[in-house]
Amino acid sequence: AADAAWRGVRETASQAARMGRASYLGERATGVPDPGAVGMALFFASAGGTVRTLAPHLSGD
Repeated sequence: AADAAWRGVRETASQAARMGRASYLGERATGVPDPGAVGMALFFASAGGTVRTLAPHLSGD
């Protein structure tokens, strides 16, 4: 999921903002990734790392 989220972040950098706080920048914001997409990618990367770390300890044995 994290890899897909980072791919999405890269795709947002090529898009002009149409809504939200960056919308007034128009084409000037092109090349800058969407902050919400970056936040979600960081969330998925962090959650995935946490699950990989804790999973061996949660086996129920």
